[in-house]
Amino acid sequence: MDIRNISDTARLTATYRADESARPDALFRDPLASRLAGEGGRTLRDTAPSVLRSGWPIVTRTKLVDDLIAAAVREGCDRVLNLAAGLDTRPYRLDLPSGLVWVEVDLPELVDEKNAALAAEQPGCKLRRHGLDLRDRNALVGFLDEALGARVQRGSSAPRALVLTEGLLIYLGHRTVADLAHALARPEIHWWITDVTLGGAHSQLASSFEDGPRFDPADGIGFFEEHGWHPLEVENLVVQAGRFRRAPQELWQFAELPQQIPRSNEIPWSGVVRFRQEATIGEV
Repeated sequence: MDIRNISDTARLTATYRADESARPDALFRDPLASRLAGEGGRTLRDTAPSVLRSGWPIVTRTKLVDDLIAAAVREGCDRVLNLAAGLDTRPYRLDLPSGLVWVEVDLPELVDEKNAALAAEQPGCKLRRHGLDLRDRNALVGFLDEALGARVQRGSSAPRALVLTEGLLIYLGHRTVADLAHALARPEIHWWITDVTLGGAHSQLASSFEDGPRFDPADGIGFFEEHGWHPLEVENLVVQAGRFRRAPQELWQFAELPQQIPRSNEIPWSGVVRFRQEATIGEV
């Protein structure tokens, strides 16, 4: 499997969503995934190691993130900022309030490709896209100012926003993730959903990328707590994949393991976490 750039990763992820959607017992349905994946995505999947060809980690992660987004919407979320959105299609396939504002951010060339591919499709909520390099901290802060501040009309309540960084952190350095956690600590942002990979599980990913993923905090979830983010749900990917019967059968035994918050990277761990910004806890 030769993943050359971020666009390849996005296409491969879409391919796994398309494969899951075709199952009679699908965990979710994504009718746009096959179109977005294209032949490039299917080629990447077909040349992947056989143990990864089913894409069970991506399928499980997608289902978990879907459910955590739904939880935030039930709790009053009215704005989603999807950073590094890739070829995600949640504004089209999830049951979302029509008044919810969904803002996608990714590299300009990927945003242009997605706009062209989905030009005729109608999302279920208010959708906007921005081309932006998220490694540029000043550009990120400017985007947040615009997305969360300038759009709020006088007399209206401030947004109750959720930030999603699915599949992003493994590409970033430790300092960059710390800067991101700090930049997101704004009163309008109540929740943050992200995937986290630690220890040996993190090391396995390193061989899949030219430079290798870098963010692997020694204190695990404690890294986010130190930056003001309280974990609400911590979902172990292997445990949930076993429960969903999507992991290889030899991993199904882990479905009965208790969910624990990883506070170091000494034990391999990969999962999805929904955080609440500590400053907003208790707000109605």
